[in-house]
Amino acid sequence: MVQEASEVEDRQMRLVILDNYDNVSEWAAKYIRRRIKDFNPGPDKYFTLGLPTGNTPLGTYKKLIEFVQQEKLSFKYVKTFNMDEYVAIPRDHPESFHSYMWNNFFKHIDIDPENAHILDGNATDLIKECNDYEKKITEAGGIELFVGGVAQDGHIGFNEPGSSLVSRTRIKILSEDLSIVDKSVFGENCPKRALTVGIQTVMDAREVMVLITGTKKAYALHKAIEEGVSHMWTVSVFQQHPQTIFICDEDATLELKVKTVKYFKGLMVRYNKLIEEKYE
Repeated sequence: MVQEASEVEDRQMRLVILDNYDNVSEWAAKYIRRRIKDFNPGPDKYFTLGLPTGNTPLGTYKKLIEFVQQEKLSFKYVKTFNMDEYVAIPRDHPESFHSYMWNNFFKHIDIDPENAHILDGNATDLIKECNDYEKKITEAGGIELFVGGVAQDGHIGFNEPGSSLVSRTRIKILSEDLSIVDKSVFGENCPKRALTVGIQTVMDAREVMVLITGTKKAYALHKAIEEGVSHMWTVSVFQQHPQTIFICDEDATLELKVKTVKYFKGLMVRYNKLIEEKYE
């Protein structure tokens, strides 16, 4: 099949720079809404969406909930696949990613619970659980849009520094650094392992959206877009994806070169057309 010239030309890395976290959340939510509506999902054609947890996407989820409540968006024909889950943490534990997703998003929208997929960290066979998750993604037609956040050390999901850039969904032993962070909420029962989608799993998505906000993430953004691809900064691999869109606030640009910021800000008129709502 011959691709349209405009489709080929549009394949590039984008960096959307906005004033603050709230603006990032709103822009990201509007972009997701536009992508779902343009896809025009139905009973025989589901839109597939990869989703993260953490503090960064909370504002985006709140805005998407607003769109659903205002009947400006529906998740009736959307299938979601989350990035990760802790191993051996009860599903109803307040810090499990199951609890996070249901409390902060799923229970507030019109998604069919059977279409909201999250890895089971309590499966009797964790390797089979990981392999089955990959199969479910394939059977769903692959991911249309995979949304992710980034840690200060540039990892996405639980693909910590040193992870293979061609990795698939797998069991991951958590680093001591992550364990130290998690002790604030888990106490001494801090999880030692997690299940996570691999870097290649995310790269297989038709489009990748990465949310990066705050000064603490500034060096990670610099590594992500201004330096070469490195398994020590796993987020940097998305430079090689044909359709990556980084969305950041001003604080996250502090480590970028002035000319980099100026270049991408000069494209904002074009980028803002991507979230124009043409269905109202």
